[in-house]
Amino acid sequence: MFAYLTAAGLSASAGLNAYIPLLVVGLFSRFTDAVRVPDAFGWLTDWWALCGMTLLLLVELVVDKVPIVDHVNDILQTVVRPAAGGMVAAATASAAELDEATGTFLATTDTWTGWIVGGGIALIVHVAKALTRTMINGGTLGFGAPVASTVEDAGSAGLSVLAVVVPILAGIALIFLAILLWRLWLARRRRRRRRTLRRAAKQQQYGAAAPPP
Repeated sequence: MFAYLTAAGLSASAGLNAYIPLLVVGLFSRFTDAVRVPDAFGWLTDWWALCGMTLLLLVELVVDKVPIVDHVNDILQTVVRPAAGGMVAAATASAAELDEATGTFLATTDTWTGWIVGGGIALIVHVAKALTRTMINGGTLGFGAPVASTVEDAGSAGLSVLAVVVPILAGIALIFLAILLWRLWLARRRRRRRRTLRRAAKQQQYGAAAPPP
């Protein structure tokens, strides 16, 4: 059970920021026994990989806080974030000491299932993030982008660490995240409905004000 919570938490984290969970997995695997990655993903612990992911993370931390540029970045990340989510799900040796019955996650039994499930979770979170950012930027004229991005980065880092150290708390966080995404989706639907009603009302007003032929 803990194995699946860890993998799901890391995948959701990747939907917010692709590089944070990859770095967490690589660092924890290199310096602790909390994470054990299979040999196929051993490169995540290499210094060149850790340095490369750190550089990409620094770029992401900057561009994601710039209005308009953040939308372009979200478009590009539509491939990167799900791929990262699938990778950490397939590679994670999740809480091995807490879950000896399951051992490692799907990497030892069905790697492709890990890629698909993890990528799907990351994609859902990524799409919700991109849509929410559009609403925030539109409502604040772009001034809310740095704040939203900082919150997302902090959430990604916190969820990644929780997923490795305390998987059960990561599971609880995922429940709250799912509720939040559901509420955001409902809010977006209500907003679109109000916009449609206002447009229809304006059309009726203009139609009533038009002179007879």
